[in-house]
Amino acid sequence: MQASGLRCRAAARRDGHNTDRQTRSEVDVRVERYLGLLIGLLIVVLVGLLIRAFVRVVTVHDYERGLHYRRGRFAGLVDPGSHFTLRPFVDIRVIDGRPAFMTVEGQEVLTSDGVSLKVSLAARYVVVDPVAAVTGDQAFGRALYLELQLGLRDVVAAGTIDELLAARAKVGPAVLERAGSSVARLGVELLAVEVRDLMVPGELKRLFAGVVAARKEGEAALERVRGETAALRNLANAGRLVEDNPGLLQLRVLQEIGGSSGNTVNLTLSDGQAGPAGGSPAPSGSRAAQRGRKGAGDEGSAG
Repeated sequence: MQASGLRCRAAARRDGHNTDRQTRSEVDVRVERYLGLLIGLLIVVLVGLLIRAFVRVVTVHDYERGLHYRRGRFAGLVDPGSHFTLRPFVDIRVIDGRPAFMTVEGQEVLTSDGVSLKVSLAARYVVVDPVAAVTGDQAFGRALYLELQLGLRDVVAAGTIDELLAARAKVGPAVLERAGSSVARLGVELLAVEVRDLMVPGELKRLFAGVVAARKEGEAALERVRGETAALRNLANAGRLVEDNPGLLQLRVLQEIGGSSGNTVNLTLSDGQAGPAGGSPAPSGSRAAQRGRKGAGDEGSAG
């Protein structure tokens, strides 16, 4: 009985050991599997980083120009689309081919008569030759800015302040003509140049305002004189008409009486006769009789 019990315990111990070994082996297999996956993932990440470090995807749009360089030498232009490059042996530089604006901020420039003006420009340009734009200057944008500055100084220094203010719209085209040939070597074409702001010193502003005010006052005085002259001319013409046609005055009097409110107005006609404004003139006979009666009364009083 004791021997059989010992054998049962030994068998149970062997079964437990076998179970533990099996469990440990399964755990080891899982650990190895996870480690394999982790190592594979790390390898993929490293490969991706290496590819990203040496391989580059460049997309050239329809409105852009791509310059292809192989080992530092220009190999030509590439067509629009996506291109794979292998660093550092191949490189593609993209240049925008759309028209763009450039603003030249206010520049203090002296005119030919020594007046300081502050002028700013707005220029529209387009890159027509990307190869010349990249190889002709280190930064074609800054070179274009400086050429516009120099052109502006030359144009402003060639004229007086009165000429520049009177022909402000011609300053931009003059700068375009002056700087156009200089920027052509950069592969850039100037499409338009316009003056954005033209500012004069405060003292000159007040003087110009006084000149304008005096000019306007003179124009107003001239208009007043013209109006008075026209009125006097009309009066003179009316006087000549009345002198040549006395009946016109009577017609005018009747017109005024017709529009009056019924007041009595004494008028002296051209023959020296007087009568009430509302009725017909008294007959000459009655006037003579009145004068006769008045003379008789004077004589009787004298006697």
